[in-house]
Amino acid sequence: MPETPPSTELREEMRGPVMWLTIDREERRNAISPAVLAGLGDAIARANSDNAVRAVVITGAGTRAFCAGADLHSGSSFKFDYAAPYQGFANLFRQARQSTVPLIARVNGACMAGGMGLMAMCDMAVAGSQAVFGLPEVKVGLFPAQVLSVLGGLLPRRVLAEMCITGEPIDAAQALQLNLVNRVSDDVDESVDWLLGRMLDKSPAAIRRGLYTMKKIEAMAFEESMAFTESQIGLFALTEDAAEGQLAFREKRRPQWSGR
Repeated sequence: MPETPPSTELREEMRGPVMWLTIDREERRNAISPAVLAGLGDAIARANSDNAVRAVVITGAGTRAFCAGADLHSGSSFKFDYAAPYQGFANLFRQARQSTVPLIARVNGACMAGGMGLMAMCDMAVAGSQAVFGLPEVKVGLFPAQVLSVLGGLLPRRVLAEMCITGEPIDAAQALQLNLVNRVSDDVDESVDWLLGRMLDKSPAAIRRGLYTMKKIEAMAFEESMAFTESQIGLFALTEDAAEGQLAFREKRRPQWSGR
């Protein structure tokens, strides 16, 4: 797919079948701006419309911060059109929930406030050992709101309450213990490569339809979920990738995926 023109705040790069999105506001600890928000939404939409894109990696420039959340220096981060029922940051979370292209957060430093939302909206997350995670909004008279919708299913209730109410951060080791991230290592790119290496050789069709299934059943009751998944398994089996994967298994060879 063609690359977009260079942006001063969000860099986009295709590395093979993987789209890399880098928040490039290092002087602001990669805080979220309107341009960053719009760029992320646009890029994720394009990734989901292009079958050649197998994954999206979201990260921040430099080594100090993944994303510090809203840009408090602007003085306008929390000023909205209150007549509009849907807001930009919340819409990005809605979009991520609908994405059938895996989103991976590469947490290369401080992951704070709205940055926690960006990390949590992703399907998987890896972190450098120096990364820290926090919800410090109470320290400036605010409280985490939209990010709770994507963090609530990841952190235990009491841990999340403590982080919100005290504003105190946790380190990468604690984040791993709490299953907030998938992997932690001194070399965060090593973890990204480990994940991608074990994903890109798998069926593109199975992953896309599988993510769709996983995300659809999250809010369903048990019986509704069972009815939905027992219909989905039949659709999985009808794909070209399913036929090829089973044939390759019988013939003891590597499958040649079509992604259909």
